[in-house]
Amino acid sequence: MSEQIINSPCGVKGTIGFYPGCSLKGSSSEYAQSVLAVAKAFDIELQEIQDWNCCGSTAAHNLNKELALSLSARILALSEKQGLTEVVVPCAACYNRLTVTQHELNNDAALKQRVCDIIDMPIKGNLQILNVMQMIDKYVADRLEEKVTTPFGHKVACYYGCLLVRPHNILQFDRLEDPQSMDILMKRSGAEPIEWGFKTECCGAGFSVSRTDVVAKLSGNIVKDAADRGAEAIIVACPMCQSNLDMRRPQINEYLKQKIDIPVIYITQAIGLAVGLSPKEVGLQKHFVPAQFA
Repeated sequence: MSEQIINSPCGVKGTIGFYPGCSLKGSSSEYAQSVLAVAKAFDIELQEIQDWNCCGSTAAHNLNKELALSLSARILALSEKQGLTEVVVPCAACYNRLTVTQHELNNDAALKQRVCDIIDMPIKGNLQILNVMQMIDKYVADRLEEKVTTPFGHKVACYYGCLLVRPHNILQFDRLEDPQSMDILMKRSGAEPIEWGFKTECCGAGFSVSRTDVVAKLSGNIVKDAADRGAEAIIVACPMCQSNLDMRRPQINEYLKQKIDIPVIYITQAIGLAVGLSPKEVGLQKHFVPAQFA
């Protein structure tokens, strides 16, 4: 894979690694586009991990544990080899797999050695893995409000999905049942987060192709609750969630027996708009459900 660097001399000590994963290089390219655009706007240098591979996502660990661990472990090892001490992983599924893998290897020396033998690379296991909210909170949040030029003045439903907060004892990110980090960042961007009960409900995850009926039901419940509570947009930080809630909207509307047009956008797109980036700069035109904000 090619290396991409956003050069920025200010704001951050050293270089932050960037693991896009498969989705951000393909079906969710607008997510990568908005992450990089926001990073540039806040003088953050992101360096793509060289020669990265798929993390295994939702399928590999269901089939072969050592294969799944090895896929993610190679990414960790490459990051360390590149001299990185922290890596931002925007995709919630990738973030989950890399964090869980590092935890499992650090707590099982024999397993760690087997995996290192498989990938033929050493792993120290001290890489700091950040999801997109953690990166924003660490490097952007303190400067966010002063950079806002066009407040995102809309009611929003902040949807975290399954993989950002579970398993909680390993990820240790935010509150398990009622996370707040995305809500806080959206408030700082000028939005009004709603109170709702579907923040961490499953959208159907990897059933998007094989069981669209399941996705339609689960995602439909999420979309309907957000719309019923007056949300004007659903904010996400996961390509899989965005795809299910956005691309599968025809199936969702058929299941609900009503048409719901509420758009589903990434948190980096919303923040980008708030700090003056254009809709095109954050890839807003790439969604299936039109996302137009006055």
